[in-house]
Amino acid sequence: MRSGPLLRRVAATLALVVIPVTMSLSTMPKASAVELGPVSKLPLPRYVSLKSARVNARIGPGRDYPVTWLYLKPGLPVEVIQEYELWRRIRDSEGSEGWVYHSLLSGDRTAIAAPWLKGKATMIDVHQSPAVDAPLVARMEPGVVSKVDECASAWCEVTVSGRAGYVRQQDIWGVYPDEQFN
Repeated sequence: MRSGPLLRRVAATLALVVIPVTMSLSTMPKASAVELGPVSKLPLPRYVSLKSARVNARIGPGRDYPVTWLYLKPGLPVEVIQEYELWRRIRDSEGSEGWVYHSLLSGDRTAIAAPWLKGKATMIDVHQSPAVDAPLVARMEPGVVSKVDECASAWCEVTVSGRAGYVRQQDIWGVYPDEQFN
């Protein structure tokens, strides 16, 4: 098959575009680079929570796209993984993804107690202070949602059912490993 002049020009143009991009990506710092959302200028990915008791997740960023999932629990933590204008692509603790209108999300941090253990006969301990041997103030079943006040040194301070205490960061979904904030 012969390639015409137009095809050769397109191939040459692509080579010019691809090579500089590849070179710039290889020189970027790996661990310290944080991707920022093009609209919000906030980190991607990031955890937020659902603001409303009824949130539609759609297959695309707009009201014309069909609803694939309906969330009925305000305060549920979700992860924002992409932005497009006023829409945010989210992922829930089960891995389901969809597009949600930005005003239905809150910056309040919440977490789900070990959703990967849901349905198993186990509990997540909430301690009085950030130590495994500290007295217990509560125990959470997997799947319980709590408010996250801060995280530091592999522990997060949470509030659940009016009780405040500390859980191991690895026992909740809604914070990143080693993430620290207050």
